[in-house]
Amino acid sequence: MKILIMKVNLRASWVHSLKEKRMVVKSIISKLQNKFNIFVCEVENQDLHQRITIGISKVDLSYSQCDSSIEYIVRYIEENTDAEIIDIEDEIINY
Repeated sequence: MKILIMKVNLRASWVHSLKEKRMVVKSIISKLQNKFNIFVCEVENQDLHQRITIGISKVDLSYSQCDSSIEYIVRYIEENTDAEIIDIEDEIINY
């Protein structure tokens, strides 16, 4: 069993309030959870209105499935939000 852990940093330059940011974050999180059956939450930068940091975790059977999941998740974020991906950290843990 392999555990995929990701941290994705996004910049939403058009967002001007925390209320606006919450709407964007909720949308991203629900879309990802529905599409990939993964655990997603905002993990950092809650007080910065133009920065979004989401944590993602998923369990797969192999490293190749985890690598594929990373690619699909990143592509999905790029295609389904106007936010710019600044940085991606990922780790695959063997359990």
